[in-house]
Amino acid sequence: MGLVNFSVLLDIKWAVLVTRMTRPDGTYCFRLHSDRVYYVSEKILKLATNISRDKLVSMRTCFGKFTKTHKFRLHVTALDYLAPYAKCKVWIKPGAEQTFLYGNHVLKSGLGQITENTSQYQGVVVYSMADIPLGFGVAAKSTQDCRKVDPMAIVIFHQADIGEYLRHEETLT
Repeated sequence: MGLVNFSVLLDIKWAVLVTRMTRPDGTYCFRLHSDRVYYVSEKILKLATNISRDKLVSMRTCFGKFTKTHKFRLHVTALDYLAPYAKCKVWIKPGAEQTFLYGNHVLKSGLGQITENTSQYQGVVVYSMADIPLGFGVAAKSTQDCRKVDPMAIVIFHQADIGEYLRHEETLT
């Protein structure tokens, strides 16, 4: 999760990035528009074709965007869609939730649980102890290293959290 190199895809504007997915409420697909990847139903996509590309601001859920260095940056708006499928998960203690939601990294003292066999620099979904997805992060230490590290050491690097809705609501599109 987080930064992924998709430099090849920058040449493909408005192309289908992933095959169509059929859900009970319709068919959905991923679309690239203005360096942003959107998860959108075909019904909304057909309606969006009536708007010129330069005037179209957004359509449905933005999963992330490509940076100027051609890396893919995952947005917090994709959290609800990706959290159920995450292989690596981290649960943080209630006292560490607020600091994570303010955009800070997770320390060993705030770590509740971590999925076994999580490797260093692996993308993770951060959960509260009540199994509520809070955001995305990157493991600073592997599962084995987390057991023997100092309590004040950083174990999860912050990437995105649900607090961004409040902190950056004017720039989230």
